[in-house]
Order: sequence, then structure tokens, then C-alpha cells
Amino acid sequence: MKGRIFSGMRPTGALHIGHLSVIQNWVDLQKDYECYFSIVDLHALTTGYEDRLDFSQLRRDIALDWLSVGINPDISAVFIQSAVKEHAELQLLLGMFTPLSWLERVPTYKDQIQQLSQQGKDLGMYGFLGYPLLMAADILLYKSNVVPVGEDQIPHVELCREIARRFNHLYETVFPEPKDFVGKVPLLPGVDGRKMSKSYHNAISLTASPKEIKERVQQMVTDPARLRKDDPGHPEVCVVYKFHQIYTPEVAEVEENCRGGKVGCVACKRHLAENLEKLINPFRERRTYWEEPGRVEKVLKEGAERARETASVTMKEVHSVMGL
Repeated sequence: MKGRIFSGMRPTGALHIGHLSVIQNWVDLQKDYECYFSIVDLHALTTGYEDRLDFSQLRRDIALDWLSVGINPDISAVFIQSAVKEHAELQLLLGMFTPLSWLERVPTYKDQIQQLSQQGKDLGMYGFLGYPLLMAADILLYKSNVVPVGEDQIPHVELCREIARRFNHLYETVFPEPKDFVGKVPLLPGVDGRKMSKSYHNAISLTASPKEIKERVQQMVTDPARLRKDDPGHPEVCVVYKFHQIYTPEVAEVEENCRGGKVGCVACKRHLAENLEKLINPFRERRTYWEEPGRVEKVLKEGAERARETASVTMKEVHSVMGL
């Protein structure tokens, strides 16, 4: 094992194919690292405390998605964040010496305030200001060496390192300084060319049926300048081609046929739908197994027990060096 990894997702809505590369990256990492994968429901409250989401169902659905894609609960801890109270306790203790200026300078802090305030959300709350600190607590609680993130989250890991460094300087060396691991996570557009999002109704679900996949692909935006199937195409402006680049091995042939007017958009979409069906079908089969009553609940219960065992060891050290 190369070390420990912590990563998580917020249970704010159904996962879609745009999340797939992240989960598949986790599947690969769990072969070499001791992994803690958490459904971070406390983080969901930092921007949606008034939404009254059905967390029970949302958490179960995310766990099903992870397990169906290939997260192995026999080697990785899969658990709900709020089931491990040490997350909140460590955030509280780290907050005793973390300057406000460190939290306010996190790039996503001002960006999200600006974006979400336009939607009528009031984010002038302690919980939202402190969410990078909660993220640091998530990571440090398991003494994570590596944190898989997207490029936009690198500043969060940098803040986590600063907090670990300050703690180790003020008290004793307890926490490693984690490194970010930026995997190759392609950004998939929605079927209409905008960002893929459930709220835009332009996403392809990880549980999509063959019929749904076909319908979604048929809705994809193609080259508007290509009026007839034998017209030369411009794949760089086509949503279908962006998916082919990720899910079609013979993508060079697809590009050549498009530019040369050899294959029309209808046939090109049919080809993509077939490839997406090959991709998603194994997930459906594994999901059927995990949907049996009690199986997900058992995974989450055992995952939380394993997480609490590790977290309690860390917190004993923290209590000791802080004199509590």
C-alpha cells in the first residue's frame, strides 16, 4: 500500500455519467491505497441547509452507484460522514487556530457566494465559511497521504496542508501533509452542450435503461452546419464527438468519417448509444445485486465502524497533544 486516501461526494442529487470518471479513478486507486470513501452529507448542508433533502434516499442511491461501478467494500471503507462524529469534532478543534483570512481566500468561497446568491441562496453563514475547514478535517482525520481532486479543488488541499503544518508546529507532529492527486477527469457536456446537470435535465444517468440511453443520445447537439449526411462535418463543435473521444476506442475513424461526410449524424449517434450501453450494462447488473434489502445498509454500517476505529485513534492523539 502506498498510503491512505480520503475522498467523498455530496448527496445532493442523482449521479450521472459525468461523475463516472471520478468513481472509476477511485476504483483504480483502491488497488494501491487504503481508501476511505465517504458520502459527505454534512457538506451538503453548507449550501443547502434549507432544502430539506431526503438524505436517507440520496445517501443510499450514491452508495449503490459507487458499488455498481466497482468500489469494493471488502478493501475500502464506504460510509456516511455524519455517522462518524469525529469529523465534526476535529473541525471544531482545528477552527481554534485557523485564521479567518485563510478561509476567506479560498477561491471557491467567493465564486460560490456570487453564483448561488444569484439563485436566491443566502450563504453568509458560518457553516459555508467553514466548509474548507470541514474538508481539511475529513482528510486529516484519516491521516490521508493523497487526496484525489479536480483542479478546482487544489486550493482546498493546499489549505489542508497549511492547517496540518500549523497544528504540528503548535503542538506535536500528528498529521502528514497530504498531496493532491489530479486524475484525468474529462469534462462531459450535457446532451444540449451545457454543463451536465440533473437540474438542466440534460444528463445521462448511471442507471439509464437502453431506451433512455438511445433517447438521450438522439437529443445530443451535433454540427449545425451539417445539413445532409454527406456534408463534411466539424466534430470539434459536436457533443456526440466529445463522448466518442472518451467512450469509443476507434475515435480516429469516427473523426475521419465525420470530416469526410462518410457517416451521417444518425448513424454516428447510434454507434455512440451502443458503446454507452456496453459501458453501463455491467453497472446495472451489479446494482441489481446490491439493491437486495439490507446489503447497502450493511456496507455503510461496517464502513462507518471501520472509519470510527481509525478516527478514534487520531482523535486520542489530538486530545493528548492539545492537553484535553
